[in-house]
Amino acid sequence: MEKKRKLLIGFCIFFIITLFIPTPYYLFRPGSVEELESKVTVEGGEKNAAGHLYLTTVLSIRASNIYYLTYGMFAKHTDLRKVEEVRGDLSDEEYGRLLEHMMSSSQHYALAAGLRAAGEEVKVQPNGIFVSSILGTSHAKGKLEIGDIILQVDDQPVEKAADFLNYLAHKKAGDTVKINFNRDGDIKTKDIQLIPLQNGANKAGIGIVPEDQFKLETTRNVKINAADIGGPSAGLMFSLEIYNQSTPGDITKGYEIAGTGTINMDGNVGQIGGIREKIAAVNKAGVDIFFCPADVTPADTNEKDVMDEAQKEGYNVTIVPVKTLQEAIDYLEKLPPKK
Repeated sequence: MEKKRKLLIGFCIFFIITLFIPTPYYLFRPGSVEELESKVTVEGGEKNAAGHLYLTTVLSIRASNIYYLTYGMFAKHTDLRKVEEVRGDLSDEEYGRLLEHMMSSSQHYALAAGLRAAGEEVKVQPNGIFVSSILGTSHAKGKLEIGDIILQVDDQPVEKAADFLNYLAHKKAGDTVKINFNRDGDIKTKDIQLIPLQNGANKAGIGIVPEDQFKLETTRNVKINAADIGGPSAGLMFSLEIYNQSTPGDITKGYEIAGTGTINMDGNVGQIGGIREKIAAVNKAGVDIFFCPADVTPADTNEKDVMDEAQKEGYNVTIVPVKTLQEAIDYLEKLPPKK
């Protein structure tokens, strides 16, 4: 009995310890399918559509112990990905800033694309350069962080990435520049030595991937409440909801319509991650139509992957690949009302 008691105590201690040993994996599972009419409000726009437009999400869970990991190995519609594949070497703060920027930019792009498709004017006002990535060989490592907003270089204001790159065009590797930037509301300054660049127009740079930070001036206010949804993949569906509220009629025509895809200001739809998990969630929700990014380049796989998953699982969803927002609008406008 004493031996059994010791074994039981040992097992309990082992179990408790392993609960707190994280694994280097994330679990990706089908997430939610969320209607957009309650999340988007266009000033003077029309709501109460006969059907609904939905965004789709993927549930990302850190496999915080071996038990979560074991579950992920056998659970249906669950994909395992290593931490470095998901977030590289980013800190929790940097990863959070990046996701917030991606979602914020996605909403701005969707707002611009949706209103422009509705025939309304949208003006773009640049206001800094977002640091979205830092090369491992960059001297900016440890000085800049993902999410910093560059405002000046050598005391010269730079509102957009093109300004920044143009200023560095005549610099050479080994030169040092003074970077003035905003980090979470604090203005900081760092001297950074330039490194040689193998690809790109410039021969030298600080070794970052810059993205334009901007504001929009629109003819009417648009409020988007995305809650805790992160990433850029809801862009297409946000733009469709904005378009639907901004124009006469109802493009839903009584259908339940979900979709995914990034969007830019010109209304072009881009590839996203987790397409197989998203179509599983859509099928479970009983959606009629699912818009997905069309495969345009040889490297694109969204269209092929979602068609393969739907055929393999026998999903009863009409899948519509689109290259642009206008293609999605044209498809819906040609549909007969749902009976």
